[in-house]
Amino acid sequence: MRASLELIESEGLAAVSLRRVAREAGVSPGAPYHHFADRAALMTALSTQGFELLRAELQTARDRADTPMARLAALADAYVRFARERPAHFRLMFRPELSHSHKHPETSAAGDAAFAVLADTVAEAAAAGALPTDEADILAMTWWSLAHGLASLTLDGKLPDRAAQLGMTVPDLSDRVTRLFADLVDSTRTRR
Repeated sequence: MRASLELIESEGLAAVSLRRVAREAGVSPGAPYHHFADRAALMTALSTQGFELLRAELQTARDRADTPMARLAALADAYVRFARERPAHFRLMFRPELSHSHKHPETSAAGDAAFAVLADTVAEAAAAGALPTDEADILAMTWWSLAHGLASLTLDGKLPDRAAQLGMTVPDLSDRVTRLFADLVDSTRTRR
């Protein structure tokens, strides 16, 4: 699987075939077929693994923060960091052909488990009075969209450039963006 990720990172997804992965891994051409029926099965396994790793990193980041809003900021930072440190996984995890839950239930379940860390954290923040309780599900989707956008901008090289222009690091900019969003949500809530 490591050889597959290295190929995706260096040459893109199109370069990945079981034969090519075997050559890069230094094993016989038939060896990958002992583990994966075909290329699609390999891609599914890699995507599932990515979501499992993301869930673990999100949970660790969440557990290290001490307030509801600090937990949400930590999740956004962990999400961006995951994309930066594991770009092949990140790009693969959100491929349209792997997003059909009826075709890839294991990947869907792993993705749902990763999202649940965020959704549970938003629900806890709402229960603590830090976010509106009536829109916790929408806020979880919005928070995910925000973190995913920051991660995608990082991988595309846009966020580091913007952070440098502002005299900040990427984690500092991510933190400022998520805190600004939290402040906007809070100000909207108090105006109702």
